Formats: sequence, structure tokens, C-alpha cells
Amino acid sequence: MKTESELRKPRQIGFDSLREKVAATQGRDFWRSLGQLAETEEFQQYLRREFPENASQWQDPTGRRRFLQLMGASMALAGLSGCTRQPEEKIIPYVNQPEELVPGNPLYFATAMPLGGRGLGVLAESHMGRPTKLEGNELHPASLGSTDTFAQASVLQLYDPDRSQVVRNAGQIRSWEAFSAAFRQAVGQRSQSGGKGICVLCETVGSPSLGAQIERIRGLLPQCTFHQYDPVNRDSAFEASQMVFGRPLDVRYRFEQADVVFSLDADFLSLGSAPVRYARDLCSKRLVDEHHQEMNRIYVAESCYTSTGGFADHRLAAAPSRIDAIARAVAQGVGAQGFEAGPQLRPDEAAWVAAAVRDLQANKGRSLVIAGDHQPAAVHALAHLINAALENVGRTVEYAEPADAMPMNQSQSLKELVQAMNAGEVEVLLILEGNPVYNAPADLEFAKAMDKVPLRVHLSLYEDETSRLCHWHVPAVHYLETWSDIRAYDGTVAIQQPLIEPLYSGRSPAEMLAFLSDDVGITPYEAVREYWEDNGPPVGFEDFWRRCLHDGVVAGTALPAVAAALSADVQVAAPTAGGQGIEIVFQPDSTIYDGRFANIGWLQEAPKHLTKLTWDNALLISPKTAEGLAGTARAGYKQNSIFQWEASGRMAELSYQGRTIQAALWVLPGHAEGCATLHLGYGRDRAGRVGDGAGFNAYALRTSQAPGGGSGLEIRLSGGSYKLACVQDHHSLEGRSHYRAASLDKFKQDPEFAHHMGHDPDPELTLYPEHDYSKGYAWGMTINLGACFGCNACVIACQAENNIPVVGKDQVLAGREMHWLRVDRYFQGDLDAPKAHHQPVNCMQCENAPCEPVCPVAATVHSDEGLNDMVYNRCVGTRYCANNCPYKVRRFNFFLYADLETPSKRLAANPDVTVRTRGVMEKCSYCVQRISFARIQAKREDRRIRDGDIRAACQQVCPTQAIAFGDINDPESRVAKRKKEPLNYAMLAELNTRPRTTYLAKVFNPNPELAEEA
Repeated sequence: MKTESELRKPRQIGFDSLREKVAATQGRDFWRSLGQLAETEEFQQYLRREFPENASQWQDPTGRRRFLQLMGASMALAGLSGCTRQPEEKIIPYVNQPEELVPGNPLYFATAMPLGGRGLGVLAESHMGRPTKLEGNELHPASLGSTDTFAQASVLQLYDPDRSQVVRNAGQIRSWEAFSAAFRQAVGQRSQSGGKGICVLCETVGSPSLGAQIERIRGLLPQCTFHQYDPVNRDSAFEASQMVFGRPLDVRYRFEQADVVFSLDADFLSLGSAPVRYARDLCSKRLVDEHHQEMNRIYVAESCYTSTGGFADHRLAAAPSRIDAIARAVAQGVGAQGFEAGPQLRPDEAAWVAAAVRDLQANKGRSLVIAGDHQPAAVHALAHLINAALENVGRTVEYAEPADAMPMNQSQSLKELVQAMNAGEVEVLLILEGNPVYNAPADLEFAKAMDKVPLRVHLSLYEDETSRLCHWHVPAVHYLETWSDIRAYDGTVAIQQPLIEPLYSGRSPAEMLAFLSDDVGITPYEAVREYWEDNGPPVGFEDFWRRCLHDGVVAGTALPAVAAALSADVQVAAPTAGGQGIEIVFQPDSTIYDGRFANIGWLQEAPKHLTKLTWDNALLISPKTAEGLAGTARAGYKQNSIFQWEASGRMAELSYQGRTIQAALWVLPGHAEGCATLHLGYGRDRAGRVGDGAGFNAYALRTSQAPGGGSGLEIRLSGGSYKLACVQDHHSLEGRSHYRAASLDKFKQDPEFAHHMGHDPDPELTLYPEHDYSKGYAWGMTINLGACFGCNACVIACQAENNIPVVGKDQVLAGREMHWLRVDRYFQGDLDAPKAHHQPVNCMQCENAPCEPVCPVAATVHSDEGLNDMVYNRCVGTRYCANNCPYKVRRFNFFLYADLETPSKRLAANPDVTVRTRGVMEKCSYCVQRISFARIQAKREDRRIRDGDIRAACQQVCPTQAIAFGDINDPESRVAKRKKEPLNYAMLAELNTRPRTTYLAKVFNPNPELAEEA
């Protein structure tokens, strides 16, 4: 037997060995990580231990202090200290309680979450006047009843104690009245000259009422200038539209009408103007059963592996400079005009593109091509030309007038502002939200230019990097605290109504802009209502207003599709020659976006879609790029050990365009060779106690000339290491058969292939007593793997619904994350170009539950409806149940992660779910509180619970409706019908646990010319 020191010694296994192993299995095996694929001693040791090394102790005092710091600022459910100022209003008990406010009976209000100038319609669940959970609004075109991770976590942001709470002047607390007087005087002095010297910088304006207010100010102060900047903007699309059509237009896609989808580095399932809607529409064409056996087909050419790329039938890993060449080859293949041919494709690229082009041509009018927001304008223009040549316009692709109130090239607008500040032309700068000191392109040196402005005012949710350099800081309201309106991706307007009084006396952009007009003192409610009184129906306004608030949408406000003829002289920019060195790619992060959500613990701890990293970003590189770096490094790296690349992030010095930062490296299978990806949003120092110090700042390298990235990156291994909290190997099933996937052709030949890939035991062979569930309810769930792309919305929804706390990076490193629902990511096939699969895993609610007989205190018991229940006040923390669970879905709270003391933090907690203390085993309960609520309602109405009365949190949030839940005793229920489908199978069925959660195997639709059987 090897000694402990021998086990710790890295085993030198290189990437070539892994490629040989994959080739030997013909790409049929599923694997989570390079360590698992290599079967290193380190990975085997990890499996042998119940928890990783040092899991049973604090690693050092610094780690403990960091834990206490995190717990003191992790918002609603994970703190040990912190306080907020209570409202000044007197609180008086009800004499006559309002009829609509009943404890335990929540109310729902329609509103919308703004992000990037677009709105996502939501229904906010309110308990006794406080919002606790968001669900999608079925009437809103961008949500259709679902949401995403950002919307789910925004409730936690509302109650964040690190939010700005007071007005500050030069760091000192001041009153709103003092600011009002000072700012009004400054504006008044310049109003005589038409507002000359006053500049307003805001994020993308998608609010009609706010846009109208800006237009009024422009009329009153014609010399006042307005600028927009979002670090995740649509400048390339704006430029391409003007290039191709001669005017700015928004493009909308109808994925539900497309049989072939071709993505040019567009992660449209996770990011963009309407990811929730587009995910629903795309998946509506991928659902197969014995009666419906037709699917769409998806091609994705991209640099960094994304959730959209993992969902594709065919994915081509290509460096950014190759995306332009691929787009030109496709355009040439379909007969488009108005562009120059690009460089010759490599043989593998040419074969892939040729097959895709033939597929697109065979589906004219039933295909679409979409370009990623971070791609240059030329690629967007080529996409327009391709769609026109394929006759997709008016069918799968639509154009409309811009939904933005002020459509403009935002990067150019920011440059003009910086130039004006450097020239001394800006005397008053009003920044409405946003954080340009942190996220403006590094080459503009925004902070240096802003320092030349005599008066700087910042409205912000946090006292962030920009607030620190401004004379005045004013706390902003959260969108759940104020009135406004916002357009969706198709122009449909939703009225934003507050769910709670502003917790910290924040102000809205409308209130700040009122200083520039004659509207001083106007409330957000008055601003929105007055706009719609002028733009609503001429009669019956009150009925119209109530209907808008009730439905969450303003009927008839969608922007109609317009005819978009190509300009006669359209000419796409010539292809640019690739530069020297490695190419770098900048993309929004899948969890904290552009950094604005950095202080939300739920999102920081959510594993990223493909890397499964938490709490940090890293420079992502391909295995071949890693091999090249190892070959040029000093001897310590020349062994090219998998352990060295994956067990801990290798630190490197990144030099790009004359700027240098340090970052950790992470090898991502499937990443394009010759390029590297660094996600935005990290490396902050004024995010709040949760977000400060996490990750590496990509904005320090990002330039205005190429915000999406460019060539010339130099990577030099520095010899150090950085602890990255990656959960890809946590809760591994140790090689057991768990995932089922096959091509559409194989499904047609063998509809029950999922059963034939596993082993179903004889149900009679059991030591458990039989129970008859036929007389009552029998709750069950199915998850369609063919509709899951790993977006994590279900994970965050479960966390919000069930009061699940965050634990911090140190505890994740110890394997102690508390998520009741996880999404496993598996790779399959070639190390350099693998397929990716995602599998949500929650408690299986086994009928023959292995966890139950081993519990010495009967804390885990079985209900008459088939639920595996947890009795928290019985649990004594033996963890026998976790040891006996083959699915590894039970969690143990080693510490008091939940804050039970601070009243303001308790506002976000769901009152229908117990908040657990330490030493208790936790797990998924199928949202039993929702089952109980539906049972009470049905009993009051003297009926059975109907299908659809209960929707588990994970089911309700899912954009693709991959999850079905209900009574399997009801043959007409959706879940019962799914369980009868041939694709339905149980994970680890050979153990005869009889899980109530089952899966529909994944079916994909490869092109026969490129197909490789799974």
C-alpha cells in the first residue's frame, strides 16, 4: 500500500496519454474532468475520502477570518453579523387586518427585471409586504413563465446589507436635502447657457418613460449631452445594421420556425437580448417521442465552450480570427453578395462548413444564422447577408425599429465623453448607475479623465469603484423598490411596480434627471403614470392602467416587423489578417455577468456551466495550448502533469496591448487552440464584502478598439499556484452508468435504447416492504436531458425557494457546498473536441431508499405519497444516510451558515420553509411546502389536486420546460405521460432503489455527413 506522501506526489500523466485512452474507447465514455479521465492517484484519493484533505478542519486563521467576513455579508441567508437601518415610519399593528394579507398565503405582483436595456417579465411572490421569490410571467414574451439565474438571484441583491444606504459627499454622510440644494445650484448656473458643460452618462435606456424625460431635457437644455455605455453592449450589431441596411435595426429570431440553426460564436441560450425566450423556442423543435421523430439541427462555431455549444449537434472549436473566415465561407457557399472572400479554411474547417452549407441550402426559409454580440461588425453583417440569401428574412428572422430609447454606438459615445473630459469641456458629470471606472476599456483611462471634471455625481446601488472617485454618491433604488417601465426584446413594454418601500432611501434615475428639467420633486410613480396617460388610450385610462399592472405587459406595444432591404452599395469590411501571439477573448461571465452581480453569494457559488468553477474566473485555454506553454516553461512544468494543470490553477503573467495582469490558468477541453478566454466581472475591490478580491480583472486588458478581444496575448507561467474552487469532481458516481444519449437515427431504430444501455433489476428482488401508493397521491419527477443545457436556473431557484445558504470558497474547497440540486457536466469523446452533456441531479425520492434504514433516529422517513422526508429536529448528524446514498444528493451543514439573528436579512427567507441550523442533514424535498399549500387549497374546494396545481421551484424556472413534476397516479398528468415514454430511464436502476425522479435520455440530430454515433 502506498504511503500518504506517495499518494500526494503528482502522477505524471500527459495529454497524449488521455487522447490515446479516449481513442481506445471510441469516444463512448462520459467523463467529468481530466483527472477522472486519467484516473490519477489524486482523483482516486479524492474518491476514497468522504471529503477532500483538510475538510475536517479550518486550513488557517486567515481562512476562518475570510469565512466570517463572507458570512457577515452574504446577504439574506448566510451571515453571522451585519445590520441595516430600519424604516423611519412607525409600525402599527393592524386593527382590522387587510383581507388580502393572510399569513402563509402569498400575493403575486407583475413587474420586470431590467438588464442590458431589456426587460424580463416576472411575478414577484410577496409575503406580508416583502418579496421573497420571483417566477416568470407567462404573459410576457421574453419569459413565457420562466426566468434565469440573474432574475432568481436579484431578490437576494434587494436585501444585500452591502448596498449603499446613505448620500455621501467626499466620503462624508450628507442628507438628500444637502445634495439636492448643491446639485440644483450647479445645474441652475449652467441652465442659462442651455446646459453647456453638463453631461449625463447612463447605461442602455430601454424605458419609454425615461426616454421621454431625456427628450424633454434635450429640449430645455440643448447643450446638455447624453452618453450611454454598457460593457456588454450591442455595438457590433448596431454598426452592422447601418452597414447593411443604412439604418439601425433590431434583429429578432424565431427559433421555433427554424429547422437548421447556425451560430457564429453566439451563446444565445445564456446571454443576449432574450435567452429565456430563445431557449424555449429552440427546444420546442427538439422534443421527440415515438410519435414525433423530427428535430432541428444546431451548428455552433465558437472559441470558448459555452452552454449553446454544448447543446449543439455539431460544434467547431475555432479561434476568433477564424470565425470571420468561417462566416465568409458560409456566405460564399449560400451565394451571398457584398463581401470579400476570407482566407482559406483548414481541411477540417472546410469539411465542417461545406456540410453545414448544404444543410442550410436544403432548408431555405427554415434556417437562421446568428452572430455573437462580442463578434466584430463584419461577422454580424455577414450573418445578415447569409439570412437574406437563404430567404430567412420575414420567416425565421425579423427586423424592427430599435427598442432602445437612444440607439447609438456606445463605445464611440464613451470615447467622445472621455475626449470632452480631457479637453475640460465637462463641468458637471451625472453618472446614472453603471460603473465605468471599473468596466470602461482600459485604453480610455476613464478615471484619469473623470478627475478633470469639477463636479461628479454618481447614482449607484453600491458605493463602488466609480463612487469612490465622485464628489457625490447617491444610493440607487433596486428595481423591486421603484416604479418604471422597460421594453422586452420585441419592444413589448412592462410596467415595473415596487414590491416594497425603498430599504435605504434610494433614488431612481427619473428622480435624478428631474434636476435637469422643471420636474424637480416628481416621484417615479408620477413619471411613469404621466407618460402613459399621454401615450395610452384616450378614454378608459384607469381600466387600462389596472390591466397593465395586473398582466405585467402593456398590450399592443410590441414593435412591428419592418421590411429591411439590403443597401444597394453594401460592402462588408475586408477580412483582417491575424496578428502574432495568442488571441484573447473577453466574454460576460455566466454567473456574475459583467460584474454587477459580484456581491450576490448565490451567483458566486453557482458552478459555471462548463468549467464548474465557483467564486473565481480563470484564463481558459485548450489542452494543446497548455502543452505549448508547458514546453516553453522551466523544468517544473515540462512533465505536463494533469495534476499540475487541474488540481490547482497555475499562475501566469498575461501581457496584452502594453498591459499586464496576473491570472490563474484552467484547461478546458474543447476550447479552441491558439486562443484564451477571460470572463468579465471579477477582480473588483469595491463590490462588497462578498465580491471583493474574487478572481482576475479582465477589464484591465480590454481595449476600445477590440472589446471582444484580439491577437497579441503573451502568457508566461510564473511558477505560482492559485486555489480554484471547482466542483466538477464533487459527488462523482465513480464510473457507474448514469447518462444516456444517442443520435436521432439510433432512436428511430431502437426507441428504448436508454433501457438497453443499462440494467433493470427484478422488482421482486427486494428486502424492503411493499407499499401500495395507488389510493392517494404518488409524487414523481422527470427531467428531459435533451432539453437541458446547464443554465443553473434550477439551482438558484431551489436555493431561493428553500432558504439554502452559501458557504464560501473555503468551504466549497472542502466539498461542503449546500446546493440541494446540482447540474453535473460530462464530456464525451475527443479530448480536444468533446461533446458536452448536462444532468440535473436532486434527491431521487427512492421508494427503496438506502438512506432510511441506516438512520439510527428515524430522521429520514418515507411518506405515504412516496416522499423521502427529513425530520430536522430528529437529526443528530451521524451522516450515515449520506454515506448510503448512491446518488450523493444529501448535504450536511457543518456550521451555522444561516443568519437567524439579523432581522433585515431574514426578509428574503421563505417563511414556508424551515431555516436549518448546524448539524442537520439537508436535501431536496420536491418543494413539499408547495405540495402542502396545494393540498390545503384542494381540500378547501373539496377536490383532488389537479395536474399543474403544484410546480416545483426547479420546474417552474426552467426555460426549456425540461422538468415535469406531479402525481404519477394521474394517468393524464404530464409526468405520468413522460414516464411512459420509451426514453424514460432511472439513474442507477440496477441498484433497485426505484427512484421517483427519472430521466428522458438525450437525443441529438447529427448531420449524416458529419455524424459520429454516441
